[in-house]
Amino acid sequence: MDQPRRSSNFGLVGAAGFVAPRHLKAIRDTGNRLIAAADPHDSVGVLDGYFPEARFFTEIERFDRHLEKLRRRSDDERMHYLSVCSPNYLHDAHVRLALRLGADAICEKPLVINPWNLDELAELEAETGRRIHAVMQLRYHPALLALRERLRAEPARAPRDVVLTYVSRRGAWYHVSWKGSEEKSGGLAMNLGVHFFDLLVWLFGPVEASALHLRTPARMAGAVTLERARVRWLLSVDLRDVPAAAREAGRTAWRSLTIDGEEVEFSDGFGDLHTRVYEDVLAGGGLSIADARPGIALVHAIRTADAAAPGRGEVHPLLEA
Repeated sequence: MDQPRRSSNFGLVGAAGFVAPRHLKAIRDTGNRLIAAADPHDSVGVLDGYFPEARFFTEIERFDRHLEKLRRRSDDERMHYLSVCSPNYLHDAHVRLALRLGADAICEKPLVINPWNLDELAELEAETGRRIHAVMQLRYHPALLALRERLRAEPARAPRDVVLTYVSRRGAWYHVSWKGSEEKSGGLAMNLGVHFFDLLVWLFGPVEASALHLRTPARMAGAVTLERARVRWLLSVDLRDVPAAAREAGRTAWRSLTIDGEEVEFSDGFGDLHTRVYEDVLAGGGLSIADARPGIALVHAIRTADAAAPGRGEVHPLLEA
């Protein structure tokens, strides 16, 4: 008879951030404990709704010291997983902290900003025997899983015509925060787009070519040729890119993915995707450095490209007017 899985101890960095509640919910809903959290900002009342007994630190050095003490006491007290929800440019350092403390890391997107850092993390995995799990929750969405199975079951055919549009309004604060810094966030292509670029590679195969057509602080657009699709994409934090009818209805975001003119509907089903990620990790699965690499490499190619005029058939519909 199978023994019930023992609950695990979690740490979390970035407790005051936007994505932290999804991780806190996933830790709770999978029957585990948060033993310590850290963030330089102390607006972390969200912890009361999940783990009010967790130790909290505003200094990463004291967080590190506390967890190191627990590591030396016993396996029951040490941290088994570190959830990394900090700003993008700190992910690499905080994943390293997890491995050094003898824990696995569950890291929000992007795992790193620059793809060459993945090689060093792979070496650390091998040295420590611990694992790094990349959070790419769209791969767990039921509608997208079904779409991938349908695409894989189809016979070989001409590359599909895909249009990706993701608009999510951001106020003036965005551009003066770390998210508006190319060095700290990786820019729009990384901060808004990495999940979607990973999704496209997952659905349609390896990247064959990429071009950038537009780059401003608020908008980016381009085209990507994949093994089984030609993709026109646009990312924006400008409310004017939300369709007029949607704006009139009070919507401030617009997410659209069409394949050969047919809209792929995946607006719902996001509420528990992080919990599904955690369930997979705790069952011995999860997504790896190798899974994260193609999307990060594609975003890096986009980030470092010079914008050029689109070729025939490459322009995104929102740029045609």
